[in-house]
Amino acid sequence: MGIEFDPGFEPYIIPFRMNIELFYNEINKFKNFSQRKIKFKQYYKKILDGFYNNLGFYIGCLMWAAYTKTVEKQELLNNYCFGEEYNENDNPGDIDFMIKFTELFPKDMKYFLGENFEFENYVINILKTYREFLVMNKGFVDSKTNLDIQIPKNINIEDAETYKDKIYEILKTGELSKLLSYKELCNN
Repeated sequence: MGIEFDPGFEPYIIPFRMNIELFYNEINKFKNFSQRKIKFKQYYKKILDGFYNNLGFYIGCLMWAAYTKTVEKQELLNNYCFGEEYNENDNPGDIDFMIKFTELFPKDMKYFLGENFEFENYVINILKTYREFLVMNKGFVDSKTNLDIQIPKNINIEDAETYKDKIYEILKTGELSKLLSYKELCNN
């Protein structure tokens, strides 16, 4: 008997950092500002879709962790992190990248499109909470059972037993960004 480490998120995770680096490399190939502006305008909505997909994934992970705390002690199944070497600098690297993205992307929106853009406060709150979650669990390299997983104090665990069904319902759609409807989970 056991509980899955990943309830089914993996097929829907978009490698955000890699896609952003490729996107900006593509933009930077153009020397002409007008061409760079056109390229940015073509793709910025897809960039945001990928960003919010990953943000939904982070909420889903926090929900899943909270849910696992509502069941009796069980082995975590398919924890690909277990037994790996923990690297304190690499562990939150993708989250740090996304936090930095929230600082730089509004500047790019202003520069390329002349538009004011700002991420809502809940976005930063989710990213910081998920970063804390990764760090406090040391990348899950020592997480053998569900009870080994620690949850940040600001996570709302009321109704956590219902999170499993909510996650599975959204996984049927494959649209992880729909998990953002549970953004109040991080009740900072």
